[in-house]
Amino acid sequence: MAAGGAVDCGRVVADSLQILSSTWREADGFCPPNPSVYPHQWLWDSCFHAIAWGCVGRADRGVRELESCLAGKLANGFVPHMRYIGPSVFRGPLQDRSSYTQPPIYAHAARRLATQHGARLPAALISSIEQGLEWLWRNRMTGDGLIYLVHPWESGADDSPRWDSWSGRSVYDKHADRAYDQHLVEQTVFDDSGAAISSAEFIVAPAAFNAFAAHAATELAALTRRPEWDERGHRLAEAIDRQLWDESQELWVDLPIVGGGESSRAPTLDGLFGALSTPDPVKANRALRQCADPDRFAAPYGLSYLPCDHPQYDPRSYWRGPAWPQLNYLMSLAARRWRCSWVQRRIAHWSVQAAVRSRYAEYWDPETGTGLGARPQGWATLASAYPTARGDAPRTQNVVDMPEDRGP
Repeated sequence: MAAGGAVDCGRVVADSLQILSSTWREADGFCPPNPSVYPHQWLWDSCFHAIAWGCVGRADRGVRELESCLAGKLANGFVPHMRYIGPSVFRGPLQDRSSYTQPPIYAHAARRLATQHGARLPAALISSIEQGLEWLWRNRMTGDGLIYLVHPWESGADDSPRWDSWSGRSVYDKHADRAYDQHLVEQTVFDDSGAAISSAEFIVAPAAFNAFAAHAATELAALTRRPEWDERGHRLAEAIDRQLWDESQELWVDLPIVGGGESSRAPTLDGLFGALSTPDPVKANRALRQCADPDRFAAPYGLSYLPCDHPQYDPRSYWRGPAWPQLNYLMSLAARRWRCSWVQRRIAHWSVQAAVRSRYAEYWDPETGTGLGARPQGWATLASAYPTARGDAPRTQNVVDMPEDRGP
């Protein structure tokens, strides 16, 4: 199938329903990302599954998947990035779940299920979402108003080139990466509940995570009608623009707090997610237009994680260039927010084409659409979240307009 070929919408929805249904654990209320490769429950994977469940006509399961991942929340509000199925994995002192967290996509997933799929959200679920965000604001906020992380796992992009100054490597090495991850567990400070709160070697305020958190706060405000969460989201967005915007690259960069160095300025796709939260239309426009620029992040099956002319770009190396379905989806949200329809439609076109071509892979080569990693992977069913599976990508280029806080 060529990159410009049409895809049957019904096929994408049917494929997505089959993938999710085949991995559904009724007793536990969730889908492992891939039962063979990733048999546990991951926080943001389950949030993306919840979104896809709504798009394939099973919003009830989407609500259950959100309830399931948030059921791992500690009494203080901390939401773990993993819940273990079977033998435990060493992710800190907690025995049945991780001591680290992950991007709080749960607020957006809940709002989409409610507003676009008519799901009834239990009061306890909304309360859990609020407690999870409250924990981040209370325990992970710098004095300058940014949220910080204490391990690459927490970013969702565990081997991003942005962490190279901490690890001392510039290429992906699976075994060295795992050894370094475990070393950082040993350097982490945990509170009395077992939640990670600091680190002796790795503390960073990432552009992408902060943008996701600011967006989550405004999504929670829309769900609860509580203006204080809207205010928190806007204050965080202003802090992101003030401290992380890089004028020379026209994107947002990370802020090292303990450890790190120049790699925090690497121009990854993470650096564009500030468009999901910024109040500044000029910054949003300058970031979003890079999504359609073949000299930056646009590719036949894009978006690539690194620009194609970057010295570390490798379209088949984990977090060194491949396209990721969950990042495409989140970037589509940013384009939708600013009514940047030409970017939104291109992302939808690429994402649907690549999901089918890659056989719903964990990630894929942005130049060929060849599937990489686990196949099928649950979050690739986000292909069902786009309005249509289009043929040729549109070529009209609308300017960025006023923000609009609705999903794609």
